[in-house]
Amino acid sequence: MAEAHVKKHDYHVVDPSPWPIIGAVSALILTAGAVVWMHGGTALAMIAGFLGVLYTMFGWWRDMVHESRAGFHTRVVVIGLRYGMILFIASEVMFFVAWFWAFFDASLFAGEAINFQRLEFTGGVWPPKGIESLDPWHLPLLNTLILLTSGTTVTWAHHALVHNDREGLKWGLWCTVALGVLFSFVQGYEYLHAHFAFSGNIYGATFFMATGFHGFHVMVGTIFLTVCLIRAYAGDFTPQKHFGFEAAAWYWHFVDVVWLFLFTFIYVWGAGSSGGH
Repeated sequence: MAEAHVKKHDYHVVDPSPWPIIGAVSALILTAGAVVWMHGGTALAMIAGFLGVLYTMFGWWRDMVHESRAGFHTRVVVIGLRYGMILFIASEVMFFVAWFWAFFDASLFAGEAINFQRLEFTGGVWPPKGIESLDPWHLPLLNTLILLTSGTTVTWAHHALVHNDREGLKWGLWCTVALGVLFSFVQGYEYLHAHFAFSGNIYGATFFMATGFHGFHVMVGTIFLTVCLIRAYAGDFTPQKHFGFEAAAWYWHFVDVVWLFLFTFIYVWGAGSSGGH
């Protein structure tokens, strides 16, 4: 009878987990609370939902780390995790396609773009009349160099891990996390000094939605890499077994590539002749 319950396959049958339902409820509260807050209500529900999402992320990732340490992440399971991460990044690509679609629709057909504040057409030019766009060769260029450098440091960390260089792994991750934080601060400073707002015009709406969501992904990626840094100090990664780090590196490179498109089209091409004035 005892042998009948012995595991004889490479798959991991996950124990019942509370995180899917907790995460779903937290996301619902976050979304509904954000709608209430944007319409002038209190932000308490939004904050509670956000904390619930953070708690879900912490608990779910913690459980996956425990599963890995227990040896449940076999070769077959890791293949499934790889496909899952690839599909997740593919869904993120389509997410940004939507924002680029909105930007190109407004910029290429500027005669149909509407100035929401004055309820009139923008005059067929892009950026719309009265918009002073950001200089792409100032802070945006600096942030481009920061992200490209961070892509190099995370690759350095990966190379060090594969060759069992523990110190190189830690230093590479430290540099990548620091550059991610620096990028967020520079973008925040840029937002504070922008001469246009999110509301009132299609230029500001498309600009802040595309670059703002990218900034959010940079923060998520920074947290992801910070978790990897903590796990590196705990000795979780080996040259043969380190998919958690690989997933974070894939995500970070995705963030890098998206920024190159944002910088090229929204900051440089989209700024028109007013860029840098």
